[in-house]
Amino acid sequence: MSVSRKEIYRSAAWIGGALLAAGLVRTMRANELTRLNEGLLIGGGVLLLVWLVGSFRELAGFFGSRSGRLGTNAMALIAAFVAILGLINFLGVRHSKRWDWTPNHLYTLSDETKKVLSSLKEEVHFLRFDKKTGGDPLAETMAQYRAASPLVSYQVVDPQERPDIARQYDVRHMGEIVVTSGTRSEHLKDSDEQTLTSGILKVTETRQKSVCFVTGHGERSLASSDGQGYSDVQKELERENYTVKPINLVEAKQVPAECDVAVVAGPKTGYFPEEAEALEKYLEAGGKVLALVDPGTDPKLDPLFAPWNITVGKDLALDVSGAGQLFGLGAAVPVVTHYGSSPITDGLESRMTFFPLARTVGAADKKDYQKPVTDLLMTSNRSFAKNNWDEKQKELKFEQGKDQPGPLTLGVSEDRKEGPKDARLVVIGNSAFASNAFLTLQSNVDLFDNTVNWLAQDENLISIRPKTPTNRRVTMTVAQERLFYWFSLLLVPGVVLVTGVVLWWKRR
Repeated sequence: MSVSRKEIYRSAAWIGGALLAAGLVRTMRANELTRLNEGLLIGGGVLLLVWLVGSFRELAGFFGSRSGRLGTNAMALIAAFVAILGLINFLGVRHSKRWDWTPNHLYTLSDETKKVLSSLKEEVHFLRFDKKTGGDPLAETMAQYRAASPLVSYQVVDPQERPDIARQYDVRHMGEIVVTSGTRSEHLKDSDEQTLTSGILKVTETRQKSVCFVTGHGERSLASSDGQGYSDVQKELERENYTVKPINLVEAKQVPAECDVAVVAGPKTGYFPEEAEALEKYLEAGGKVLALVDPGTDPKLDPLFAPWNITVGKDLALDVSGAGQLFGLGAAVPVVTHYGSSPITDGLESRMTFFPLARTVGAADKKDYQKPVTDLLMTSNRSFAKNNWDEKQKELKFEQGKDQPGPLTLGVSEDRKEGPKDARLVVIGNSAFASNAFLTLQSNVDLFDNTVNWLAQDENLISIRPKTPTNRRVTMTVAQERLFYWFSLLLVPGVVLVTGVVLWWKRR
């Protein structure tokens, strides 16, 4: 059986095309030109070249015919279309643009992260120790970090191929993530944006600042994980690279020098004069204090507030606008959507914060412009303050001429120069907004963190934190489930069937 030359050339074309396609696919998947891939590409190219040379006359005759010219035009159009697609793809890669249509912008870097990245002065490297597989859940997030700062780099390291690097960073498990900068490194427990940005802060900050919580008078407990506790506050602050510690002013006699911010979080009993004086001296030396004072209590801190022209009301703020009902809350939980002009409240516009059982706070002398007080948190017009309130009162209706109509101020801030240092004070008439039960409600966490950031003079951290997905699950009762079942199974198909029968009957 003899084989013609034409069949040999045709077979060379098919085999060459197959080898060339296999080489291209393997190279694209492995992202590497191995010897096997190189051999496939060269072999396929040689066989296609043999076919072109051996079939030159036949090809010339074909392209000279009418059908050949039409085929050539079709091929030219296809080539032009492919070239246009390639150009669009090239431009898309070189000038990429993303749109995040999720309600909470889940796939967009937060303002906080962008500020941290824009302030970087040294290189930061992220290493993920794992097998080099096709899918990498961290790669897309790291691409956003690199786009925001050229000082950020990312690398996947196989600890089995590079055990020296794994030993250098004391890596013990697959999937571990390490962030390094200079000689400092940090092992990350997660790969979410908050953890990644917190890791950058930990390896780039030259000194960890301390936030000290005053204890001894029934303040909110950092160790308590129940709804009234502040354990989530401690986690938030540590995530932002602060050291959190309790202090007892009776034992210490003064606010320790290493405290960058002192927090008074909802004391139930009054401070001794010596303790109030210690806080006052701390402020006079350029310290920063956050005082959260609940209604129905007298922490005896008026001597601390008076020199700053700040007073706290002996009242209870009530919100009768009904906004809290959307979240299952009553009038005793004022909702704040109006904020004063301050770095603390930047980015909180049109966002809500909630204050369960709050008292008013404001300037003692409105005409005293030597000590300007900034109103931070204002309730709506449909609110009022019940004056001289105590926990035994049950009647909470507005009394004209006795109670204070809204809008009300629930928090103020002030800063002033004390020698070479900048002293700062924030007073809020509520401590429950930062408790475990309410911290994650809407923008409460942003308000608390921003306040500490401003007091600690970490303005680069003041922003809206990364968001978590909104729970959009629908919870139905048994009766609602049964109604939905019969509605979808019988009612809708029944209506369609009856409509079809009526239309058929009219057209017969």
